[in-house]
Amino acid sequence: MIQAEVDIGEILMHHTADAYSLDFSFFKLEWHAWPWAEFHLLGTTFNLTPTKHVVFMLVAGTLLFMTMWLVGRILERQRAGQKAPHGFANGMEAFVLWLRHDLVITNIGPHDGPRFAPYILTLFFFILYSNLLGLLPWGATATGNLGVTAALAIMALFTIELSGLFKLGIRGYMRTIFPSLPGMSGAGGLLMSLAMGPIEILGKLVKPFALCFRLFGNMTAGHFVILTLFGLIFMFGNLAGWRWAIGAASATLVLGVMLLEIIVAFVQAYVFAIINAVLIGMMQHEH
Repeated sequence: MIQAEVDIGEILMHHTADAYSLDFSFFKLEWHAWPWAEFHLLGTTFNLTPTKHVVFMLVAGTLLFMTMWLVGRILERQRAGQKAPHGFANGMEAFVLWLRHDLVITNIGPHDGPRFAPYILTLFFFILYSNLLGLLPWGATATGNLGVTAALAIMALFTIELSGLFKLGIRGYMRTIFPSLPGMSGAGGLLMSLAMGPIEILGKLVKPFALCFRLFGNMTAGHFVILTLFGLIFMFGNLAGWRWAIGAASATLVLGVMLLEIIVAFVQAYVFAIINAVLIGMMQHEH
């Protein structure tokens, strides 16, 4: 009976897919696409109506702003009172300074690193909050949406390439596409440099979008595993002699995976941020 009534696949897609609704256990807030927000571009129809993932992106951005604003105000009051920083604000300050020095300045350099620190740190905390919000009851993971991670990848691509163009100039930037190969000169060196051009361009495009698919895959896979383990309770709930054992085992496994997902949320935010910093640092030097 339970197997016939519960569709595990529908539960998986309902939780992970985007929608024009926020689904809580006690009520469901639902809205429709706005016709006036629709536009057409290159034969494709787009609609800018906010969706569930857009709402949680705004929540993540608000939490990011409020965290940094409150920490800044607390530290300002503590120092104005001639007191050493302490408590949550002190912990956040130490964490931010560690990210700034070990993640940003170490990879970009002491001269250019401070200029990119606000961008990299914002990227880290935004992704972290987005990841963690999906682990809350009735939450949604915006970074489990390929459109969101693709937008982050496009932003990273423009930041990496434009920063290299401004730093190296047009001639220096073109060397990153058509490199001069050691030990090769003349016509052979020119031909090899031209042949390397398409490969270098492809590499520039692939690196940020590899981050896009890595973040999307990791955040989506965790939710599929958790919901599938919960689904075992419904799938085998009709086994009278085993239902309690299966339920306890499933709940224990889900708890373990949820704890692992908290670690994954931090790791994926760190990986996305540090690879951005590494790629920016590589583009700051002619090669």
